[in-house]
Amino acid sequence: MFVVIPDIALAGLFGYQENERENLKMFPQWLSVLERNIKESAPEGNCESSRLDSCHVKNWLSFLKSIRHLSKMQQINKVNLYANEHDYILDIENYGVKDYWATPREFLYNNGDCEDYAITKMLSLKMLGFNMKGIRLVVLQDTNLRTPHAVLALHTKNDILIMDNQVDEVVSHKHIVHYVPVYAVNENKWWMFLPQQ
Repeated sequence: MFVVIPDIALAGLFGYQENERENLKMFPQWLSVLERNIKESAPEGNCESSRLDSCHVKNWLSFLKSIRHLSKMQQINKVNLYANEHDYILDIENYGVKDYWATPREFLYNNGDCEDYAITKMLSLKMLGFNMKGIRLVVLQDTNLRTPHAVLALHTKNDILIMDNQVDEVVSHKHIVHYVPVYAVNENKWWMFLPQQ
């Protein structure tokens, strides 16, 4: 059975100790995404349009509605695959800046980079009714590729599952040895990571 753990700070993501914090002000990109996601209202249009329009959002909402009857684990897998179907594009090419955190609406139209996949997955799960207290966007270092990366982590009753744009399968964090977490955020808190002692 899939159960998201509320209010429990689980230690051990990728073998690291989690240190919980509450002040999100040091993450303006993240706060901006949350605010823009609430405020955005796209004009009516069709998916052939050269500007962001509601067709892309309608398709996303239809997809979410079509999987509501599935089990939580099936929903997680479907959301991961749905987002991963989009093309990876660097922020500098998409928005002309080195780092830009896109809302799901922007990602669905423009595609995006790793944190944009994770944000879209997180907010998809929120719309499906998941408890968000155990779901976190994790910024990390990929030691294989020697580059920053971001994934979505879901704390369950017995594990931490990782939704990653580099892999279509949702996997346990225990099976990933090349990620070093830097910090994680959700709508209410953030976590820094330290090596286990």
